[in-house]
Amino acid sequence: MSAREPLPEVRLEDHGLLRFLTCGSVDDGKSTLIGRLLYDSKSILADTLATIARSSQRRGLEAVDLSLLTDGLLAEREQGITIDVAYRYFSTGTRKYIIADAPGHEQYTRNMVTAASTADLAVILVDARKGVLTQTRRHSYIAHLVGIPHLVVAINKMDLVDYSQEFFDRIRQDYLRFAATLGIRDVRFIPLSALNGDMVVERGARLGWYDGPTLMEMLEAVPAAHSEAKEPFRFPVQFVCRPRSAEHPDFRGYMGRVESGEIGIGDEVLVLPAGLKSRIKDIRLLDRSLARAESERSITLLLEDEVDISRGDMIVKAAEPPRIVRQVEAMVCWLAETPLQPGRKLVVRHTTRETKALVAAIEYRQDINALKRVAGGKLAMNDIGSVTFKLAQPLFVDAYCDNRASGAFILIDEATNNTVGAGMII
Repeated sequence: MSAREPLPEVRLEDHGLLRFLTCGSVDDGKSTLIGRLLYDSKSILADTLATIARSSQRRGLEAVDLSLLTDGLLAEREQGITIDVAYRYFSTGTRKYIIADAPGHEQYTRNMVTAASTADLAVILVDARKGVLTQTRRHSYIAHLVGIPHLVVAINKMDLVDYSQEFFDRIRQDYLRFAATLGIRDVRFIPLSALNGDMVVERGARLGWYDGPTLMEMLEAVPAAHSEAKEPFRFPVQFVCRPRSAEHPDFRGYMGRVESGEIGIGDEVLVLPAGLKSRIKDIRLLDRSLARAESERSITLLLEDEVDISRGDMIVKAAEPPRIVRQVEAMVCWLAETPLQPGRKLVVRHTTRETKALVAAIEYRQDINALKRVAGGKLAMNDIGSVTFKLAQPLFVDAYCDNRASGAFILIDEATNNTVGAGMII
């Protein structure tokens, strides 16, 4: 090649952003697994690696403790556990990742629900020596409840059972029997050693009997969010833009984020709660016009007709309307120390809309460990149960299993303005 010739253009396929969660029982190696992913994918800066190397030496360890990459709180390092959700970001060139390392303890269920609510995949770690435990079942139930579409059961610490296929096969069968009771369908299994790196990014040389993909290969191949099934268009209005400039005296744009689906110029839309129809006149992104806009894009919509729209309204496709409700039943994860009881008044924040709500009934509490329902009563902190709310103003909702964006809400305490619960509409 001549020195004057330009270098050939290299195009890498973009697999989109993947948000995934790691969870499992205490000391199953979640933080070490994430550290190994970051280390083997060359996503750790030299100064960061030097810092954790010094920390490892202070703890009397001969090798670098990769779990320190995620266990950032001093209290967590001292106890050797993960307390809060730790988030890390990295890229492989073909995909960007956001990892959430969820705590394993039962009293931090609310932390896991928060992390799982935006995840597209969950990696559930199982200690090869211990097999499927109560916390394994609990985390699997929560991951299934919040609608994570893909589960990977990573059977870790294979180095401590001599990389035995017998241990792997037994745990796989045990988990499949349990998964069938919950209706979990998309689950894959992988043996690995986070400590030594076998089947994490590199295959290693000690699991020759396993011919499936490595964990990284699985992560690279998972479909991007919003791509697996057609979703209805949902556009909660955040702000009405009316600059009233001399150049655009009649400009009226509706700003927000496409929470699901897609929209194009000329599409017929329905404005809620007004119930009026119009068509898309223009889609603006900063100073340019778009022919179409898809999920998770922040845009400004212009309509052909003048419609009275304000923050909290929702623009949807006329052929794909949501449910308009004044009473809603939802699975609620209670986050506050004061228990939730019937008769309590709260604020429901759903997309960009808020309304006052009354707790009409608590139908049941889910005993996650025993996988059974306990009728009535109240919800204590970290409890999950079915709650019916009566709403002061209508909400425009979908079932959470059909659309996570318009099927979820949070509960606000009026007196303190604290977030006290998270709900998934049934």
